[in-house]
Amino acid sequence: MQFGIFSVGDVTADPTTGRVPTEHERIKAMVAIAEKAEEVGLDVFATGEHHNPPFVPSSPTTMLGWIAARTEKLVLSTSTTLITTNDPVKIAEDFAMLQHLANGRVDVMMGRGNTGPVYPWFGKDIRQGIALAVENYALLHRLWREDVVTWDGKFRTPLQSFTSTPRPLDGLPPFVWHGSIRSPEIAEQAAYYGDGFFHNNIFWPKDHTRKMVELYRERYAHYGHGAPEQAVVGLGGQVFMRRNSQDAVREFRPYFDNAPVYGHGPSLEEFSRQTPLTVGSPQEVVEKTLSFREYAGDYQRQLFLVDHAGLPLKSVLEQIDLLGEEVVPVLREEFAKNRPAGVPDAPTHASRLAARDTEARTAEGRQDRQEVTTA
Repeated sequence: MQFGIFSVGDVTADPTTGRVPTEHERIKAMVAIAEKAEEVGLDVFATGEHHNPPFVPSSPTTMLGWIAARTEKLVLSTSTTLITTNDPVKIAEDFAMLQHLANGRVDVMMGRGNTGPVYPWFGKDIRQGIALAVENYALLHRLWREDVVTWDGKFRTPLQSFTSTPRPLDGLPPFVWHGSIRSPEIAEQAAYYGDGFFHNNIFWPKDHTRKMVELYRERYAHYGHGAPEQAVVGLGGQVFMRRNSQDAVREFRPYFDNAPVYGHGPSLEEFSRQTPLTVGSPQEVVEKTLSFREYAGDYQRQLFLVDHAGLPLKSVLEQIDLLGEEVVPVLREEFAKNRPAGVPDAPTHASRLAARDTEARTAEGRQDRQEVTTA
């Protein structure tokens, strides 16, 4: 199972000091967070994509390429690539290039985004969000798998005998997660292609998460990719820790109360009861995270949001230290217990390449036996 950090890259005032970091500081902080994630033994760093203030990560592949040069093992991902407003041709080229630079340590999470004004900035209509996601990904899927593509659709100009360059590393496209909070159509899309489904359940109660994950698993099996428990699932989560839970609550409360994403609504205690948010000791984070398996089943990737709401970089790095030292080692051990043999590990470039080569050798052996039998 993979554990990591995802960041939305918000530039938010620290409510305890009133200070707002500069964009430069925030970008550099995200790089430092990724480096710390690798240092403490986490598996994944993922960045969001936003094109509006108060966010900075408008060019995820630029950031991930820089991080790739400064890390050795970390899987580099997006926590949303906007399949609706980005050109599928540019996505195909950018992420194939990143694959080569990072020696395969790359995957990508497709999403629609939830900021209405972004759509017209890129010549799109938010009312067509689902249709854009479906058509654009269908094209992207072909661009990564076919050397020459001729295509005609509704939302972009046709392609005639087009080749996306560079070709994916080892002829194997990046693994794709389809990220969604509330859209069953996206769970259906992930299942149709046999891709991963990432439910970013940071704002939603467990019953909603259960329904979305179960839908994806059922449809994954329906399309013939394997049993429901073999479907590839990822979950989000939010944590803030101190060794003493009362200290964690006291320190985090002003950040929660003033956060643009969930402040001025339910109390911290109510939100913690209703959603995966965990504010407390490392042991409380372990217990809450382990409970996700009760409604999502055995899954493959757990990403934590730790750098939002104006938290200073020092506090964020302390969170990652606690994850690496006291939380993730326990989670790895506990999630491994009683994990059915048929549940796959999180896909990586190396594991997918090995599986493809094994399948090719098996098919070649069958062909050889058939030729001997019919000779």
